[in-house]
Amino acid sequence: MSADEAIAAGEQALGQLDYDSAYKHFDKAIKADPASAIAHFCKAESALGVPKVEPEEILGLYKKAIELDGENPQFRDALASYCVDLGRFNEAEEQYNAAAKLDGDNAAFYWSEFAVQYARKAPVIMEQFLDDKTRDMIRQKALTYALKALGIEKDDAKRLL
Repeated sequence: MSADEAIAAGEQALGQLDYDSAYKHFDKAIKADPASAIAHFCKAESALGVPKVEPEEILGLYKKAIELDGENPQFRDALASYCVDLGRFNEAEEQYNAAAKLDGDNAAFYWSEFAVQYARKAPVIMEQFLDDKTRDMIRQKALTYALKALGIEKDDAKRLL
């Protein structure tokens, strides 16, 4: 089975939410073509539905896809979203900004996604450190990205509010 055939089979399995099967097909695709960025990316995506796969392996797969094709904003967006889920907010911010730079027409989408996800998940992940100062820091960063997504400067936002 060629890498392309394995990818097609994996995508079909993924479409049917058969994550284990998809994961195995994408693994075969990587073995057939270790330089396939899409195979690494899809293996990471399918691994999200396979409980036995460790987060570090998933991060490694996303990072390998980016290493092989650093111009694909979808890869960076997916890694960023996963980093938010893991509480790796600085890495998420870096990847969302990289996706925004690569895909300027949709930059607002990446910034707003970070703003909302950070505002929702940072307080939960930082719960044991959550005092008023930390809560304000989280809100300030989320608001900064929301304003950036809207194309509104801080002074204009203050004036409008």
